[in-house]
Amino acid sequence: MCRLKGTGEYNKFYEEGIYNCAGCGTPLYKSSTKFDSGCGWPAFFEGFPGAIDRSPDPDGRRTEITCAACGGHLGHVFKGEGFKTPTDERHCVNSISVKFVPGNASSSI
Repeated sequence: MCRLKGTGEYNKFYEEGIYNCAGCGTPLYKSSTKFDSGCGWPAFFEGFPGAIDRSPDPDGRRTEITCAACGGHLGHVFKGEGFKTPTDERHCVNSISVKFVPGNASSSI
């Protein structure tokens, strides 16, 4: 579980569209992969293929996720928590690291 309970702009936000990296604009997540995990941060069960890099935190307890294009910190990913999602993963993402683009603006992705 995330260490800090946050309230980011996108925590309880469920519009149709794409979440892009706030740093470089790379598409990271479809709104259809967002779910309410109860952790207080926006949660997604998968990102776009190749858009998100993973690396172990120095303490080895968590896995950091970053934008593959610019290296910007997104949050952490947790696996095997029992959420009823297709991947059983929770990408715990800081709202400040993503920017939402409404539905039709991203229809070519």
